[in-house]
Amino acid sequence: MPHRVELVFDFVSPNAYLVWWPLRELLDRHEASLDIVPVFLGGMHKLTGNAPPMIRDAEVKGKNDYAMLEMQRFIAKHGLTKYRLHPQFPFNSILLQRMLFAACQDGRGVQFAECLLRPIWEEGLDISSPEAIGAVVSAAGFDAADLFARAQSDEVKQGLIASTEAAVARGAFGIPTMWVDGTEMFFGKERLGQIEELLVTG
Repeated sequence: MPHRVELVFDFVSPNAYLVWWPLRELLDRHEASLDIVPVFLGGMHKLTGNAPPMIRDAEVKGKNDYAMLEMQRFIAKHGLTKYRLHPQFPFNSILLQRMLFAACQDGRGVQFAECLLRPIWEEGLDISSPEAIGAVVSAAGFDAADLFARAQSDEVKQGLIASTEAAVARGAFGIPTMWVDGTEMFFGKERLGQIEELLVTG
């Protein structure tokens, strides 16, 4: 049976972008599938007591500087040179995450995530503009009006909350969290090598 990797995902996380393409390449090499677990990262932080590293580690001398060094190494290693910190970061991703949840209901979560990652993290897509978001989504073959409407429904709102709570209950506290075959959990984009080892030997 092909391996399956679940990725806890929120568009607001730079690491969600940075891990995406290397993970996709890894899974393609091993003919493994990818499932998206949509969460609201702000809600996850509240549930776990976690915080963005830049805030959490602000008083630790040298730690954030080193984290930036490691990020630049990862970017160079994987050729992610078009990455730019979004001008609105940290932006409110709740609408995008609800739309993603709706797309996941349709079995198209991976495609929805992929159509927006480059516009957000390479081109600085205006997250505050539904028109700008809708244009990108429509160009990728989605019914933007339908996703916007469903994002306002109680079903989708409560579904995203439940998905966030379920991910935390499984042990997730940040992004990127990944599970291989529903059991083995890995946190951090630096764990891709360990995931590959498991896909080869597991």
